[in-house]
Amino acid sequence: MKQAPELWLVRHGETEWSRDGRHTGRSDIPLSARGRARARQLAPLLADRPFDQVWCSPLARARETAALAGFGARAEYLDDLCEWDYGEYEGRTTDEIRLTQPGFSTWTAPITAGESLTRVAERAGRVLEQAVATGGCSLLFAHAHLLRILAAGWLGLDPAAGRLLALDAASLSVLGHEHETRVIRLWNWTAQWPSPPLAARMPQKPDRELPRLLRPAFRCAPAPL
Repeated sequence: MKQAPELWLVRHGETEWSRDGRHTGRSDIPLSARGRARARQLAPLLADRPFDQVWCSPLARARETAALAGFGARAEYLDDLCEWDYGEYEGRTTDEIRLTQPGFSTWTAPITAGESLTRVAERAGRVLEQAVATGGCSLLFAHAHLLRILAAGWLGLDPAAGRLLALDAASLSVLGHEHETRVIRLWNWTAQWPSPPLAARMPQKPDRELPRLLRPAFRCAPAPL
């Protein structure tokens, strides 16, 4: 019997642009020193987990995070995991954009010369379809907006619901099931917390025990949207 799919999501480590709040879509910005350090801290949390497949965005910041976390050799690159193409907003902060477009949000504004939210959701949907068809445990290295939209799709929500799911750099999240219902088992865990989530420290526990194991360690990061 094929194992119900479980998705472990890793947002890439910090870059200078992500640190400064700049929209970083297809620009190939490398990790900062802090980003590389945080990516290395993921390695012991993921090392003993028997992942059935490892998928990664082909952009450098995701590839470097995967390599530093110990999965560079296993990663299969999927173009569908690339970050949102922000078009004319690439490299700009929300505050800068709002000087001329008050109330701007990538979740609601038309993206000139880039991708619509619907188009990004279609890409995320193809990744989910592949994960479900393959089954087992998948490890994904990708980007904040893409992973937030993917998680909304996993839950059967509108893509715009991803705006409610903040993701920090070098964070770990887990999508899975409670009985037949798709759920978030863990969201936005980062090394700033004093101990790793029990799901990462105890990877061999049967799936039916994961909800109990995760409750004491579940923490939502306080970062604003």
